[in-house]
This record gives sequence, C-alpha cells and structure tokens, in this order.
Amino acid sequence: MEYSHIIILVALLQYIMFTGQVGFSRVKYGVEAPKTVGNDIWERMFRVQQHTMEQLIIFIPGMILFSQYISALWVVVPGITFIIGRQVFWHLYVKNPASRGLGMILSFFSNIVLVIGSLIGIGLAAF
Repeated sequence: MEYSHIIILVALLQYIMFTGQVGFSRVKYGVEAPKTVGNDIWERMFRVQQHTMEQLIIFIPGMILFSQYISALWVVVPGITFIIGRQVFWHLYVKNPASRGLGMILSFFSNIVLVIGSLIGIGLAAF
C-alpha cells in the first residue's frame, strides 16, 4: 500500500505546483484576484489546474482501492502514468490547448484502469 500512498502524495505535490504557478502568474500576466479571465496563457494554466483537480477526485480513491483489491505493486503503472499524463497535459495545454490530447489520454486511461480494476477486484473479493 505504500506505493499507492507515495504516488498519491507525488500527484498532490504536482497539483500544489500547478496551483502555485497559477497564483504566482497572476502578477506576471496582470490577472487580479478574483478574476479568472484576462490573459490567454494564464487562463490556460488555470484550466489545467482545474482539470487536474477534477481528475484527482477519481484518481485518489482509485489508487487506494486498486492497491487494496488488485495489487499494491501493479498500482504503480497507472499511478505513474497519471502523473506523467498530467505533466504532459500541462505542457501541451499551456502551449496550445488543441494539442492536449496525449496528456488527457494518459490521465483518463489511468483513471479508467484504476476504477474498472478496482470494481473487478472488489467483485472478485465479494464472491
């Protein structure tokens, strides 16, 4: 279970980094709080932060349940794939939102594996 906890914490550190970049970039791009619009690059960074938060809601319980019901070792694969996917998503989305596909696919696929795998594991344990 430690692998899943470490990966979750790394994903949360990544999210903190995204949040920090959004906050610090407010001054650079002249987006005064509480505004959420005003500069295209800043808006892209803000959207990545928000998209990541939406994905973490699926990712965190998926990691815990997959680790418990499928494998505390194999959870590393979708876990690291998710983190890489989020980083790729950040880079591509800020550069050009239309190019975000690879990062989104990596993150979304990881979450699908975690949720469906957990459902199968729980189902097998129940019967």
